[in-house]
Amino acid sequence: MHTHEIRQRFTDHFVKAGHTAVPSASLILDDPTLLFVNAGMVPFKPYFLGQQTPPFDNGTATSIQKCVRTLDIEEVGITTRHNTFFQMAGNFSFGQYFKEGAITHAWSLLTGSLDDGGLGLDPERLWVTVYLDDDEAEQIWREKIGVPAERIQRLGVEDNFWSMGIPGPCGPCSEIYYDRGPEYGRDGGPAADDNRYMEIWNLVFMESIRGEGDKKGNFDIVGELPNKNIDTGMGVERVACLLQGVDNVYETDLLRPVIDAAVELTGSQYDAGNKRDDVRFRVIADHSRTGMMIILDGVTPSNEGRGYILRRLLRRVIRSARLLGATGTVLETFMNTIMDTMTPSFPEIADNRERILRVALAEERAFLKTLESGTHRFDEAAAAVRSSGATVLPGAQAFELHDTYGFPIDLTLEMAREAGLEVDMDAFDSEMRAQRERAKADNKAKKHRNVDESLYREWVDGAPTEFVGYSTLTHDATVLGLVRAGEKVTEAGQGDEVEVILDVTPMYAESGGQLADRGRLVMGDTVLNVSDVQKVGKRLWLHKATVQNGGLDIGSTVTAEVDGDWRHGARQAHTATHLIHAALRQVLGPTAVQAGSLNKPGYLRFDFNYTEQLTPSQLEEIATVTNQAVDADFSVNTVETSLEKAKAMGALALFGENYGDVVRVVEIGGPFSIELCGGTHVEHSSQVGPVAVLGESSVGSGARRIEAYSGLDSFRYFSKEAALASGLATELKTPTEQLPDRIAQLTERLRAAEKEIEALHKQQLLSQTAGLADAAETVGSFRLVAAQLPAGVNAGDLRSAAADLRGRFGAEAAVVALVSAGGGKVPYAVAATSAAVEKGAKAGDLVKLIGGYVDGRGGGKPDLAQGSGSDTGGVTAALQAVREDLAAR
Repeated sequence: MHTHEIRQRFTDHFVKAGHTAVPSASLILDDPTLLFVNAGMVPFKPYFLGQQTPPFDNGTATSIQKCVRTLDIEEVGITTRHNTFFQMAGNFSFGQYFKEGAITHAWSLLTGSLDDGGLGLDPERLWVTVYLDDDEAEQIWREKIGVPAERIQRLGVEDNFWSMGIPGPCGPCSEIYYDRGPEYGRDGGPAADDNRYMEIWNLVFMESIRGEGDKKGNFDIVGELPNKNIDTGMGVERVACLLQGVDNVYETDLLRPVIDAAVELTGSQYDAGNKRDDVRFRVIADHSRTGMMIILDGVTPSNEGRGYILRRLLRRVIRSARLLGATGTVLETFMNTIMDTMTPSFPEIADNRERILRVALAEERAFLKTLESGTHRFDEAAAAVRSSGATVLPGAQAFELHDTYGFPIDLTLEMAREAGLEVDMDAFDSEMRAQRERAKADNKAKKHRNVDESLYREWVDGAPTEFVGYSTLTHDATVLGLVRAGEKVTEAGQGDEVEVILDVTPMYAESGGQLADRGRLVMGDTVLNVSDVQKVGKRLWLHKATVQNGGLDIGSTVTAEVDGDWRHGARQAHTATHLIHAALRQVLGPTAVQAGSLNKPGYLRFDFNYTEQLTPSQLEEIATVTNQAVDADFSVNTVETSLEKAKAMGALALFGENYGDVVRVVEIGGPFSIELCGGTHVEHSSQVGPVAVLGESSVGSGARRIEAYSGLDSFRYFSKEAALASGLATELKTPTEQLPDRIAQLTERLRAAEKEIEALHKQQLLSQTAGLADAAETVGSFRLVAAQLPAGVNAGDLRSAAADLRGRFGAEAAVVALVSAGGGKVPYAVAATSAAVEKGAKAGDLVKLIGGYVDGRGGGKPDLAQGSGSDTGGVTAALQAVREDLAAR
């Protein structure tokens, strides 16, 4: 029975019994206690807690909830029943039926005939467990259902008392197990062997609220729920395992196709007696599905939270595939396969297929670079530890892998376990703490020359700077303080670089992505050029200036003058940033939210959260909407109000800013753009001038960046582009509007020429190697070509040459092993005829043999395989090893 049919039978059964069918909630819910939904009841928590009234007829519901649990990730592939993603089919009663109803519903579905919509399980193979003192449940099973007393067992709090592992609803439970037979373990029921007796359904009699503690019963019952409720969960994957007659949950109809795809990609075999390889195949199947489902619900890889879990899962898939022999990319195949199997139950996958692939493949490209360099460094470090007789990898080396090579610590731990080593985690954690402290110190040094901010405390506490730059570019001010080289001084002379503290200033201090104003401080003949303005404690403005002429004392009265051209360009860019943000949300939707920005005269860059690369048409539309807003001459209005009122107005609060009680709202064109912002802006959108969107790029997983010019810089950019197009048109003797077609023609001709050169190159190589077949040696019962070709022959050409030479041997048992070495790279390829493969000479095995001598990895099929290494000194020994291997057969 297909998994999709099991799901449908479950839903139909409970709908027929009066339950409301509820669609699965997202894996991501607004619950601070959970990274992912980890149980079928999670979306119903408010109803169980009495916080909300259940909106279901008859107070009952049924759902098939998608869940993710990663606490036991190390068990995936080892046991028969652990999945990180699983489908929990459940039925729920909110103050309606209780123990007897839950038990009856479950039993009738499990044992009901297929013709009647049941699952057709043999009741004689079903066992049940109840909580230690739950006499009521035991009596129902025995007297109402007819389960013999010998097939009912009582278990303790760890097995038969349910909670989410955190404070919340809880209660005793009764679990249903299926006896898979003596070939799966010993007799004695679930208490004796939970591998032979597989748990398939948990019936939770939810009646209490637990407090803090752990799963082992070390918690207090802090209250009773308003009503006695039922929460059940049937493991869809486990039932599918039983009904499909397979040994484990990884071989059901939803996951086995991924294993088969992995066999095809890697050249290794599943269920061929290699338990370690079998675990890797199962990890690939399980994690591919979990990763796909997490991406479907909007998560992108990152180094924290949900994104980190996703990154870890995808990287375990990639690494497992490489350990099985895969040499290229794998996620596209695995993701497409799992999306094909899962779409019938989750049709929304079809609409998100392209996005899911884009996220997964971007992570794979990034990790392959990390894996190549990091694995080599780990192998060196592990070899050094073993050669010294130790068994612990130093924490400093684990930190180096993390900091320099981008290796997640969990990957280092996993590789260390495989190598029989431990990792000094105390030392690693110490290195991480030291790095964080250095980062804090570096950040402070960038802005304050590594001077302790306590130096400025008297001014921060006593005389904060008054900023008047929204309404004027010039203002008289009193010098309150001078700091030179990290020390307070009372005067500054010509040539000195000082930080000047004023009681009032029109100069904008860098914040909100807008660079600080430039300007001057003037007092008679004294002139100081201000190159930067920074804030200390959000209250004090530091004017970083050089005394160009004259001198300055504390108490002097100066005129602070903002560079008008600089401010004008900065205002244009900052307002253009707001326009682009509004255009992005209009084109891409509300999920495209600002994640950072930089504004300086004539230029802006804008970072935003988005998982996909923008298409040319999207980018063009964003540019059009932005410039339409410029052309509309919208009024730019600002108002100071409370944070609550600003939010009520619909103002966007951006990227984790900490706002005070009074905030500044910048509104452009009514509803077009309204944001909280302390920056400086033009009065009308037309003053921004044209906005030239230069392009967009990735700045990390799930983050994109748009760059643009504004004002005169846009005009200069467009003029330069026009001149370039005109020059190309003249050079190619083509009208400007026909340039794209003309360039495409030339590009196609160039590609054709390159292909012709490549074909000639291959033809030349084949002609050079043709004589190798005539010179083949006889090794045992095989004909063998084992040759090192000149440096520079790439892997693809080696593969073609090996396949061509193999064809020259016809029905003979022949093997061709070709290697090239040069520039620190050693590509190699092996081809075997059908007769050779029948005698046991498999290309994939021989490629792995060669890899052991040249520090390489590879794989493929029995008749053709290839790999690449880095030890050029091992080529001769590798070819000799091939001879010896064939001779021994």
